[in-house]
Amino acid sequence: MSKYENNLVVIGAGSAGLVASLIAATVNARVTLVERAAMGGDCLNTGCVPSKTLIASAKVAHQMRNADRYGIAAVEPQVDFAAVMRRVHEAIATIAPHDSIERYTGLGVNCVQGEAQIVDANHVQVADQTLSTRSIIVATGASPFIPPIPGLAEVGPLTSDNLWQLTDLPRRLCVLGGGPIGCELAQAFARLGATVTLVDMEDRLLPREDQDVSELMVERFTAEGIELRLGCRAERIDATTRTLHGTSAQGPVEVAFDHILAAVGRRAHSTGFGLDAVGVELNRDGTIKVDEYLRSSCQNLFACGDVAGPYQFTHMASHQAWYAAVNALFGRFRKFKVNYSVVPWATYVDPEVARVGLSETDARSQGIEVEVTRFPLAGLDRAVTDGHRHGWVKVLTPKGRDRILGVTIVGEHAGELIGEMILAMTHGIGLKKLMGTIHVYPTRSEANKFAASTWRRANAPTGLLKAAGVVHGWLR
Repeated sequence: MSKYENNLVVIGAGSAGLVASLIAATVNARVTLVERAAMGGDCLNTGCVPSKTLIASAKVAHQMRNADRYGIAAVEPQVDFAAVMRRVHEAIATIAPHDSIERYTGLGVNCVQGEAQIVDANHVQVADQTLSTRSIIVATGASPFIPPIPGLAEVGPLTSDNLWQLTDLPRRLCVLGGGPIGCELAQAFARLGATVTLVDMEDRLLPREDQDVSELMVERFTAEGIELRLGCRAERIDATTRTLHGTSAQGPVEVAFDHILAAVGRRAHSTGFGLDAVGVELNRDGTIKVDEYLRSSCQNLFACGDVAGPYQFTHMASHQAWYAAVNALFGRFRKFKVNYSVVPWATYVDPEVARVGLSETDARSQGIEVEVTRFPLAGLDRAVTDGHRHGWVKVLTPKGRDRILGVTIVGEHAGELIGEMILAMTHGIGLKKLMGTIHVYPTRSEANKFAASTWRRANAPTGLLKAAGVVHGWLR
């Protein structure tokens, strides 16, 4: 007779929880998935899906203003912001069935709506229902962090969670934060017609990327009319005049706004549902402390996704979910260490920025000597025909060795182009093989091949080539 009703209870139905519960159901485990709000979590409802839909509308507006670059009369778009936001919600509704209770129930997952409370290591309470389980996976995600700036709470800041309820375009928008979320939304709202000021205490945009990326973003944002206040510390908000007061090396800073958007990071959801009752330890940033198998300090409780860190990406949440589910279900027989050797990401500004592995900055800070190969997209035929010649493919390799350590791609559809480089790094494919692979002409993907060719020319066997020249001279 079974000791527990479930093999696994998963708390949270975002990307991590959905994948973990699906894996459990696929191997015929009895799994219950608990979600207190909407299925699909942040990515579907407040993150990736709505933000990329908004960015797509903003890009059309930008193309209309700049249509004269293509021999077509430029026009100022008439933005119906309420219609733009309706389109955002239509996109969410279209994708929602993929993550729905009906779909997951049909796949063999027992879905329960309600607030989960961990009673002990083997029991989870949801309303008046007690779920007994051999293992628990916590996949409760994260939410926007609201910085403790005096006066900020009084003005009701926007966040990536609540801005989707807007129906009127902010006339003056102040964005706090120059990371991926802040940059994506600042550019989108500016293109839709808002007057945008971006404030960040860092002295450059996208500080996780190399300096050349930050410089290009500053150039682009400035050209699009976004006012940048970098190296500025926000000190207080005057709620009466709706003014941000800050300081920078150049002196006092004042930014008047109608709405202010806080985009300075996300905080893990790790309190209020009983983790302390089972002795789960947290890291200083609030994430759950897990080992290399994604197991917490409570032996049968695992965590994955944003609540576990260290990467807050939807694709990383899904990646971790496989390890968490397999270790929770089969760990007594065999354990699998989560693999962080190849971690990609993209920021959906224009031009897009995509990266996998080391950056130049990372290599220097870690004392790794690298060779940097750079292919500018200005030399790519498809970039010329499409009128998007800005950007580059940058590849890092060990000196004199054909092994990819990291790639940064900046340009149109960089998030798509990076896929080939992710595959190459994951499976140990070098630049020689990449160069020897046929790529369709004319496509953007040729940029990867040309970057490989650039590396090959710089690492050509000079002695052998000289000998070949002698032979050819003799044969003439």
